[in-house]
Amino acid sequence: MVWLEAASWGSASIILAALVLLRRHWARLPELEPDPALPREPPTVCLCIPVRDEAAELPAALDSWLAQDYPALQILVLDDGSTDGSTEILQQRQTARPDRLQVLRNDALPSGWLGKNHALDLASRQAEALAADWLLFADGDVQAAPSLLRRAMAYAQAQPTDILALVPAIDAVSPAERVVLPIAASAFLLVVPPHQVPNPQHPAFCGVGGFTLVRREAYDAVGGHAEAPMEAIDDMMLARRVKAAGFINRVAKGGPDLHLRMYHGLWELVRAMRKNSAALPFWWLLPPLLPVALVIGLAPLWLPCAGHPILALLLWLLVPALCGDVQQRMTGRPMDLLWALWPLNALVFAAGTAWALWDRVRGVNHWRGRDVPLG
Repeated sequence: MVWLEAASWGSASIILAALVLLRRHWARLPELEPDPALPREPPTVCLCIPVRDEAAELPAALDSWLAQDYPALQILVLDDGSTDGSTEILQQRQTARPDRLQVLRNDALPSGWLGKNHALDLASRQAEALAADWLLFADGDVQAAPSLLRRAMAYAQAQPTDILALVPAIDAVSPAERVVLPIAASAFLLVVPPHQVPNPQHPAFCGVGGFTLVRREAYDAVGGHAEAPMEAIDDMMLARRVKAAGFINRVAKGGPDLHLRMYHGLWELVRAMRKNSAALPFWWLLPPLLPVALVIGLAPLWLPCAGHPILALLLWLLVPALCGDVQQRMTGRPMDLLWALWPLNALVFAAGTAWALWDRVRGVNHWRGRDVPLG
């Protein structure tokens, strides 16, 4: 049938075009210098970290930031009502390193705010942050090599830069993480053309929850997080606002020296998809797009039934090979045989998106145990 042939070749063409674009963007992702020298008086940086129930990853993450060899660094952690032992971990680290680390506690979330945005806004208003030349926003599960901030600051100082995002490597441990996250990380690189992010004439922008470094004056000029208290994709939207205000946005490679384990298992992956899909500004397009995404994502499974077994095999092999090569270079880890199960990503996407649509119907954003009315 004509429609089946159109679906077959259309799906295959979209996947192949995406792979070509991914490789092109990866090749244009800048890298930090391996060992730049510090200026005599380096700019001051205040790292703001929001934490809510992250005891599993927090110790290693916090220790990595405390070990940074960039001397002009202060760290502010906003403990946003943690109940899982994160508070005790933070107290221990603050006692050991009061010269570099300050911890604030917040238990109340005002109406009209998402928790992370409120935490980062509170941190950005502290004396250490107000006095800093640059603010660095990083999630509580991110680990960085000791030289990373020095290298990132050297990159930002080498050319006009007001907001710099580093793309981290994603640690995948459970089978579900190993199947889903390499494709998800590749999808991010697919939609963000790194060579166009600094171009003031191009709409591309980039902020990353794992590492977004912003000049204090640029942050203040756009109103900081207080300007968008209900923006769930806060990192990307901060970069968007900064670039729209005429400042310069850049993105560079962070992994493997910058890495994190974003989610623990299938359940957290679906919940994350739920939160992010509900936050998309064009969420109302998701119902018609969801069946299309399923058809494309599951193409290797149904193409043999449509009379295209060779095409199905080609796609099945090319996606993990080409996406996997990018992930190997980003993470420094070898190929994973579970990447061959990549079509299952479509089912995770569908489950999270359907849940996000239900949240939109209910009018809430749900994350880390909080239901926040959308409006």
